[in-house]
Amino acid sequence: MIGAVLAIVAAVCEVLSIALFGYITDEVLSNQDLGAFWTPAVLWLGLTVVAGAVSFAGSYATAVGGERFLLRLRGRVFEHLQTLTPDFFDNRRLGDLMARLTDDIEAIEELVGSGLVKLFTTVASVVFFAGAAFYIRWDLALVTFTLIPAFLLVSKVFAARFRTAAARERSSNGSMNSVIEESLSNQSLVQAYNRQRTEAERLHAEGRTWLRANLAQAWLASLYGPVVQVIETVCLLVILGVGAWEIVSGRLTIGGLLAFAAYLAYLYPAVQSLGQIALTVSEAAAGSDRVIEVLRTRPAVTDREAPARPAARSRGRIEFQAVDFTYPRRHRPTLRNLSFVAEPGELVVCTGPSGAGKSTIAKLLLRFYDPSVGRILLDGVDIRELPRESLRDDVTILQQENLLFSGTVRDNIAYGRPDASMDDIVRAAVLADVHDFIGTLPHGYDTPVGQRGRLMSGGQRQRLAIARAILRDAPVLVLDEPMTGLDALTAARIMEPLNRLMAGRTTILITHDLRFIPETARQIVLEPVRRRTSRVRIRSAGRRDAVTRPV
Repeated sequence: MIGAVLAIVAAVCEVLSIALFGYITDEVLSNQDLGAFWTPAVLWLGLTVVAGAVSFAGSYATAVGGERFLLRLRGRVFEHLQTLTPDFFDNRRLGDLMARLTDDIEAIEELVGSGLVKLFTTVASVVFFAGAAFYIRWDLALVTFTLIPAFLLVSKVFAARFRTAAARERSSNGSMNSVIEESLSNQSLVQAYNRQRTEAERLHAEGRTWLRANLAQAWLASLYGPVVQVIETVCLLVILGVGAWEIVSGRLTIGGLLAFAAYLAYLYPAVQSLGQIALTVSEAAAGSDRVIEVLRTRPAVTDREAPARPAARSRGRIEFQAVDFTYPRRHRPTLRNLSFVAEPGELVVCTGPSGAGKSTIAKLLLRFYDPSVGRILLDGVDIRELPRESLRDDVTILQQENLLFSGTVRDNIAYGRPDASMDDIVRAAVLADVHDFIGTLPHGYDTPVGQRGRLMSGGQRQRLAIARAILRDAPVLVLDEPMTGLDALTAARIMEPLNRLMAGRTTILITHDLRFIPETARQIVLEPVRRRTSRVRIRSAGRRDAVTRPV
């Protein structure tokens, strides 16, 4: 708003400057009176200085407002993305989502941040310059106004085509970013399989699609300027012809005609700017469609309006009661009639073939999804009645892929408890059997781990993840295939810190590798759901026989 007001002040200064130009022409140049020159000249210079100052201030204020809007909008979209289920990200390309958070939002900012201010000030400029021209000679001004619709008609035709071209460019830009992200993230595989040329060809193919879409925009933008310039020239010639006739008739002075022409020199570009804004709107609309698509995606799981107030710390009793679950956009259920109880401090092992729904148990417990049928209880309370934040504070998951961020060792261990002291971080590292290894690193706990922890081996990443879980100290622990990708020796070394992590916690261990599982652990064997029946086998602690019951 401040930028718009200042821009209007600058436009008023320009109107007054042109009026002074006309006065100098008629009163100084025509009468050859040098003494009458100095006062309007000083006023003209003063108005120019004021116009320059307010124009600078207005442009900077507009830029500040636009960048703040951009920051807020990107933050809002990113926060919304983090509320969506893993299924949303599994079905979309990461590069395309990144393009929506960057390029598409910048296109919207160009319209909302500076475009609206430009629209407001341009309309004000049109009114001021048109009013000044009408004041000098109303009949000549009417001729001018009858030619303005030609500008608007051209702008409308170009804007419709520009929006279509911009939509293609946005989509192809997202696809191109996805190819780049996938290829760079998997460079070791690309080089190991000698697929560099293939990846380059993929990028080139997507790049050609983007190039064609971009050239379509460039063609329209390049053509728009000359077409408008021809119309503007025709308008000026008509006005000069009519103005010359007015001078011959004695109804208009030369200074008046020059001032009138100067007003037109400002008026027509202002009208042309309205057309440019129409093109900006078209480009922003293409970006906003993609951003709105994200914002309109509703989270599959939300907190209830008045969630139950959890205790300071849960005991950790987990109960699945006749749980059915089917993933979104799938027809066959993953779990059906699953029931089991994990008492505080107990180790429950969930095993079974791939596709039986083992990892789904972890996703349901963390409320990434809610059961289609049945309930999941934490200390006797349906987890749907609990705030997701407090529920997830009570559950720590050690995932199959040990996810690390590209910060330091210290940052990654303290990720679940950023306020933890250095003593607590070291204590967790000692319990995870990773402290000695950290001591050998160049900068100890301040050593970067690389993107996604790629500077560490699989076993080192696993132990850092265990230290992170120990530091978080939640009463419920979910271990999702913690031995995946580890050789027998490394897996055996990992079990010792894992046993420390599991001690005193309700632990649900999801695994197909039973080599290091304690004999006393209770096992739940899941089998894939087939048609309308499936089976779950429950092996009690200390027993070899399996109790089988229909589900």
